[in-house]
Amino acid sequence: MKTFLALAAACFLGIGFVAQQHVAYREPLDEMLRMRLLAHLIRQPVWLLGIAAMVFGQVLGALALDEADLGRVEPLLATNLIFALVIAHLVYQEPLSREVLGGGLLVTIGVVIFLVVGQPHGGRTTDPWSVRWIGAGVVLAVAAMLVLAAAPRSLRTKAMLFAAAAGMLFGVQDALTRSSLLMLSEGLAVGLRSWQPYALVVIAVLSLLLAQSAFDAAPIGISLPAMTAVEPVIGIVLGILVFAEHLRLTGTALAAEVIGLMMIVAGIAVLGRSSFLGKPGQDVGAGVKGGPG
Repeated sequence: MKTFLALAAACFLGIGFVAQQHVAYREPLDEMLRMRLLAHLIRQPVWLLGIAAMVFGQVLGALALDEADLGRVEPLLATNLIFALVIAHLVYQEPLSREVLGGGLLVTIGVVIFLVVGQPHGGRTTDPWSVRWIGAGVVLAVAAMLVLAAAPRSLRTKAMLFAAAAGMLFGVQDALTRSSLLMLSEGLAVGLRSWQPYALVVIAVLSLLLAQSAFDAAPIGISLPAMTAVEPVIGIVLGILVFAEHLRLTGTALAAEVIGLMMIVAGIAVLGRSSFLGKPGQDVGAGVKGGPG
């Protein structure tokens, strides 16, 4: 059941990202990283449908996280780019290329290798004030550094850095979601007395702003792969650091796990170069923003 929930979540996330980028790319560049970008987007019906799809995907992901460890769910959520690719293919009515099929195969095999060999398991509720949460703080600090480093860069680089930062925040969001669910299972009062549910709301808004800024700066083929590749890695790392989840760490198993993760990232990168992820009229490789298509 948890596998079905995670894959369904990935499907709705992919649909949501395609719809959001379709609208966000038309917004003025000076709105990047500003709350008025969200204020403008919220008036667009297509963007709202994209948000609804993403939220539904996140709810399904939360249900999957309630039944399984981060290490089992995150690799499956990484397939949202494949679903985005399929939706874009249906919208633009273009044949799937050999590059697309190869990228999808890399991601799929990478997920299978990681889950079968790594066998992520275990995990426990962490005290809200445990020093283990310092790991999440470090992730947030690195994300902030990426945003600051994007200032003098080209639009293409900005999009990739914003997307990577958004992916890091999405990974933290997944960890906060799991923590909140574990505490709420002990009672509503316990959950409301902790800081994680409130931090979850803040991180969700910031990650959304970063994602839309990335979509505003460049086509989805440039931004979404970085976002999708970073989120599961951060989620798995936080699962180990915060919730004491375990992976098989024998020499052979560790090598296979690393290979599996590398295949996921490589597959996402290959898919990210696909023309199906950009709207007609967009110059995916350019350093400047093209027409809205």
